[in-house]
Amino acid sequence: MSFSPVASATARVLAAASHSTHEGVKTWKILTFVLALPGVGVCMANAYMKMQANSHEQPEFVPYPHLRIRTKKFPWGDGNHSLFHNSHTNALPGGYEGSHH
Repeated sequence: MSFSPVASATARVLAAASHSTHEGVKTWKILTFVLALPGVGVCMANAYMKMQANSHEQPEFVPYPHLRIRTKKFPWGDGNHSLFHNSHTNALPGGYEGSHH
């Protein structure tokens, strides 16, 4: 029974990989500690610095007529707040709620 050249090449690669599983584990462990964990640390530092640089003030409320249209009440709460309402970032049809800071 003869195999095609592609099948025999694939079999050789898989056979070679099965003999070196210990080296593969060692390689991925080194890559994790040398590249992945420092990469996560750099991303965390970047996010923290960007958060510190931006202001957290509410933007001025502009009552555009095409936004915050309520044709019927929401089925939860008082019917005016969305399900995941955040009083600092989500305005109601009449404007922002009072400041909690």
